[in-house]
Amino acid sequence: MPRIGFCCKWLSDPTECGGMKVNASNRELNGRSTTMRWLREHPDEAEQRQWEIMNHNAAAALRMVEKVGALRPEFRMVRLGSEMLQGYTEPSWIAWWQRPEIQDHCERIFRPIGDRARELGVRLGFHPGQFCVLASDSDDIVERSIEEFEYHADMARWMGYGASWHDHGFMINVHLSGRGGTDKFLRTLDRLSPEARNLITIENDEITNGLDCTLAVAHSVALVLDVHHHWVKTGEYIRPGDPRVQLVRESWRDVRPAIHYSVSREDVLVDHCARTAPDHGDLVARGFTRSRLRAHSDFYWNHAVNQWAGEFLQDFDIECEAKGKNLARDGFAQQVLDQ
Repeated sequence: MPRIGFCCKWLSDPTECGGMKVNASNRELNGRSTTMRWLREHPDEAEQRQWEIMNHNAAAALRMVEKVGALRPEFRMVRLGSEMLQGYTEPSWIAWWQRPEIQDHCERIFRPIGDRARELGVRLGFHPGQFCVLASDSDDIVERSIEEFEYHADMARWMGYGASWHDHGFMINVHLSGRGGTDKFLRTLDRLSPEARNLITIENDEITNGLDCTLAVAHSVALVLDVHHHWVKTGEYIRPGDPRVQLVRESWRDVRPAIHYSVSREDVLVDHCARTAPDHGDLVARGFTRSRLRAHSDFYWNHAVNQWAGEFLQDFDIECEAKGKNLARDGFAQQVLDQ
């Protein structure tokens, strides 16, 4: 069963692309957060605030899974947000989060998320931020990146994932970024926990380490092909039958692979014909830079590019990376599933 998923938040109104309204009807499906500054400035209230946010975010994730699990089977895929536990790798909070009673409580409140996702056939994943650089040439950055990645692995483990290779399609995805390159990444990979190694996926970057670079580690990790990143870097609308795409598929072994799909922003390619795929060479010649082209749109406005991306559904699940979240996914899916 092919799936088309979305990332991190459930929106009820297109105007929420720029930020969720205070009175949003589905606010309880989404996580809450605080700042390290607030926690520092309110030491007497900080632990209680952490406790409240932790419990809310786990409950919100469970509600999100149940919401997604009630949709048609092709829509049962969602990336969970990284903000679930505030400051989990912050030096001033690490000792608190590692207290046995806190770890035990996290396992109790996270396990129902995974149980319900498996019961309803919802594919889940995480995406640590781009500051998680496992191939950095700085050992200090690598150490912090390992901590950050293992934070996501802890959450996945509490949910019951990680005992086997991408069980139920779960993935923790990061970019292959850093000047240390593939050699440094593979050395860092060996230092991760077994669960982290079972769940890690690597995606191609739009600026430095493209698809050819990620293919160099396909023997060790599953690869997520980001088709928009590839287009921004090379100008190529890569096709599902391309031999490189076959290598990406094979990296997942017997698990259904996933791709990321986004398009350039509507307010960048203003008045571009929605029935014509953007021509990368023409855009570059007109002065469009990679940094302008790589930003994600609110919605999937280009029908020609949508039809191209939809070709991957035969062999890949598609994770929609758009500011419109579930609303953008719905519009894209209507074009490629219901035609």
